[in-house]
Amino acid sequence: MDSVAPTLTHSIDPADVERFSRIAAEWWDPKGKFAPLHKFNPVRLSFIRDLALSHFNRDPAARRPFEGLKLLDIGCGGGLLSEPMSRLGFSVMGVDASPRNIGTASTHAAEQGLSIDYRASTAEQLEADGAGPFDVILNMEVIEHVADPGEFLRTCARLLAPEGVMIVATLNRTLKALALAKVGAEYILRWVPAGTHDWNQFLKPGELRGFLEGHPFEVEGPFGVTYNPLTGRWDRSADSDINYMMTVTRSA
Repeated sequence: MDSVAPTLTHSIDPADVERFSRIAAEWWDPKGKFAPLHKFNPVRLSFIRDLALSHFNRDPAARRPFEGLKLLDIGCGGGLLSEPMSRLGFSVMGVDASPRNIGTASTHAAEQGLSIDYRASTAEQLEADGAGPFDVILNMEVIEHVADPGEFLRTCARLLAPEGVMIVATLNRTLKALALAKVGAEYILRWVPAGTHDWNQFLKPGELRGFLEGHPFEVEGPFGVTYNPLTGRWDRSADSDINYMMTVTRSA
């Protein structure tokens, strides 16, 4: 009797993939629909760089301190994080479920003379294909857009190399986040298109911890990030009621 290959299930939400695909060409316009991410990027990059320097004991004065390390940017969009990570020396794979996003990212990287392995794929497909392991995984503002966040997070974590670290950034499911990140950002300030987020899909830090309970990973955080409307800047903060990051480290 012939064997039957198991069906590969995906945690992605097709509606969210389509929503971001429709505006893929605007990823690199700092005044377009992704303007909030351009403003958010400096604090994200600073957190990632500082964490990786400490975690891997790299020289902060080096121009490309992360040479020899492999990084996966899952849900990479147009490559707003993949490109600076490549410039810092990482060997970068950028993955997104939207082929249009990958097309935008690939074109922009080529224009910048950067060699980044962009793929239209999913975490589940990467695992099935035997990709990795990766020293660093960026899981930034993605998990609140997937259909099965627990399975998505566990799949991504399994792609880590021993002692590798994953950074997860998302939104907290609080009334404060509902008022500011959902209603305020989408309908009052018009920072992002209406319908970008579903507050019910926001995740509490304890839920992220629970997804990995009983698995060989150490979870730390939350590390809050807040926006100062007076300066127009995002900064690290003790306040994790809206935006926050957590780290997931795989055991040796």
